[in-house]
Amino acid sequence: MSAPIHRLTPDDLLSAATGLLATERDPLANMANLSALIFEALPDLNWAGFYLYRPQTTAPATLFTLAQVASSSPQAAQGELVLGPFQGRVACTRIALGKGVCGTAAETRTTQRVPDVHEFPGHIACDVASASELVIPLVAHGQLLGVLDLDSPLKNRFSVQEQQLLEELVSAFLATLPAV
Repeated sequence: MSAPIHRLTPDDLLSAATGLLATERDPLANMANLSALIFEALPDLNWAGFYLYRPQTTAPATLFTLAQVASSSPQAAQGELVLGPFQGRVACTRIALGKGVCGTAAETRTTQRVPDVHEFPGHIACDVASASELVIPLVAHGQLLGVLDLDSPLKNRFSVQEQQLLEELVSAFLATLPAV
């Protein structure tokens, strides 16, 4: 397959993602394609991808190892984020909950839009070129699954409108997952 003749635009992103998600149910395949779509559609990214939540356990991990986290205290979760499908440079493989932008988004279950990562306490510099970051937690059926992480070499790269668009994309992806 050759490169696309016309570049995907941010306006096309949600409809393209919805089309992909309508024909495929495998979460790993969907995360891989969503990473590629986001990386292609949004300019000035140096990384777009997923980290998957792994609870603290001695059992071997599966694609989605789900752990029930008390809704009244998401900070009580134990575990880490492990690198999933992505587009971009080599990345950190494991991130502890509460550490860096990704770990904070996972622990608090809230989107983190950081205009300057160098001012974020405890920022993890997987790629020193990254200057801003947008991280959206993946929470389905009351369970933390991971995060969608976007990095840019530009400060103030991510707008509120892009955050909302990507949160819609995450919601569309989560809607394809079976109830646990």
